[in-house]
Amino acid sequence: MLETIRLICDSGLLVLIWIVQLIIYPSFSYYKHVDLFQWHSSYTKRIAVIVIPLMVTQLIISLIQVYTTPDFYSILYSSLVIAAWIITFIMFVPLHENISKERDVEISIKKLKLHNWLRTVLWSFIFMLTCYLKFTFL
Repeated sequence: MLETIRLICDSGLLVLIWIVQLIIYPSFSYYKHVDLFQWHSSYTKRIAVIVIPLMVTQLIISLIQVYTTPDFYSILYSSLVIAAWIITFIMFVPLHENISKERDVEISIKKLKLHNWLRTVLWSFIFMLTCYLKFTFL
């Protein structure tokens, strides 16, 4: 059951991060600033409803699995999940705050688009690891 929930969360975050990388963040460049500020306020609240439960569930599962099965794969998975959290809160929350506060908007948008590749690769790898474990060790 835990592995199924893990697969669902990892799949959800994989799809979400690729949509953010290829569609949402690039679209920020097409808005006039006044429209971006209005949209960004709505966007961050709406996306949080999807992202927060997935990330929290993913973190809880990773910690449970490290506690119950402290092997290489659970430690690797947990480390990758924690890295995603750290990157999100150290790098991306401040960039979104810049946009919300109308500071360094162009630079923040460029950094979002460029640096989000790190999270895209990270969550892609997390998903691949989960698939490998789920379908290799049935």
